Amino acid sequence: MKVFVTGASGWIGSALVPDLLTAGHTVSGLARSDASAEKLAAAGVEPVRGSLADLGVLREAARAADGVAHLAFDHDRAFAGGDFLGAIETDRRAVTALGEGLAGSGKPFVAAGGTPAIPGTVTTERDARRSAELGPEDDGPAARAATDELVLALADRQVRSSVVRLPRTNHGEGDQGFIAMLVAVAREKGVSGYLGDGANRWPAVHRLDSAHAFRLALEKAPAGSVLHAVADEGVAIRDIAEVIGRHLGVPTAPVAPQDAFGHFGWLAAILAPDQPSSAELTKRLIGWEPGRPGLLADLEQGHYFRQEA
Repeated sequence: MKVFVTGASGWIGSALVPDLLTAGHTVSGLARSDASAEKLAAAGVEPVRGSLADLGVLREAARAADGVAHLAFDHDRAFAGGDFLGAIETDRRAVTALGEGLAGSGKPFVAAGGTPAIPGTVTTERDARRSAELGPEDDGPAARAATDELVLALADRQVRSSVVRLPRTNHGEGDQGFIAMLVAVAREKGVSGYLGDGANRWPAVHRLDSAHAFRLALEKAPAGSVLHAVADEGVAIRDIAEVIGRHLGVPTAPVAPQDAFGHFGWLAAILAPDQPSSAELTKRLIGWEPGRPGLLADLEQGHYFRQEA
């Protein structure tokens, strides 16, 4: 297949590209800048200049491809810029344009989503996204869930659409996500903190394993499928904090609820819920088997704690 990838130079996209190429596929990728285009070309990807706001570019790139993997999201606008719902609206328009390019073709369209959070429950692919999930905006999780539904509804327009739900942590060397943020907070505060008794759990997956799930979804997932790229069903936040504290040489200690936002900032809202998740249905449906180190083993390798000179 010729696969068009948005976010091809991003954290998971840059792992998906070599997986696709090794499997014999060709890849085109959305490039927002000359530097991004050069990076993609060096990786063996045909650059397509544009952004998520360039709906005509997205529509035509999808039409020219044999399948689409949609991984891009405007994280800068959503988090650093504080416009989470604006970023979601841009994403929804992009999904609509990509779907228009694929409509009636039977071609695959795989988009990234997020695993549900239902406290005390190991969620599965059959569970809906719930408003119990916390985000920078009260209705942010519901809005993102609506985008997932928009992707899945493309099955009614003869698109082999699926959503790969990702856990909060897609870890690996070079990660700048939530685990790296926890390390930075512990280094700054001089204590590796956790909330409550630290028993609340995060699902996790290595980025190379999650990338492989996207490739298998493109190749195999039936129309309308919900998939989970989850390797660790739930890692206790206290266990994560203890590894971080040991590597940094700082104490591990609970953070009182009233001090959570002062200590962790906006990350406290994402850190607090108990949100374990399973991928057993996905493994049976598309044959995905994660084989990379789990989160705690990856942390023990030490790359999260290196500082540039």
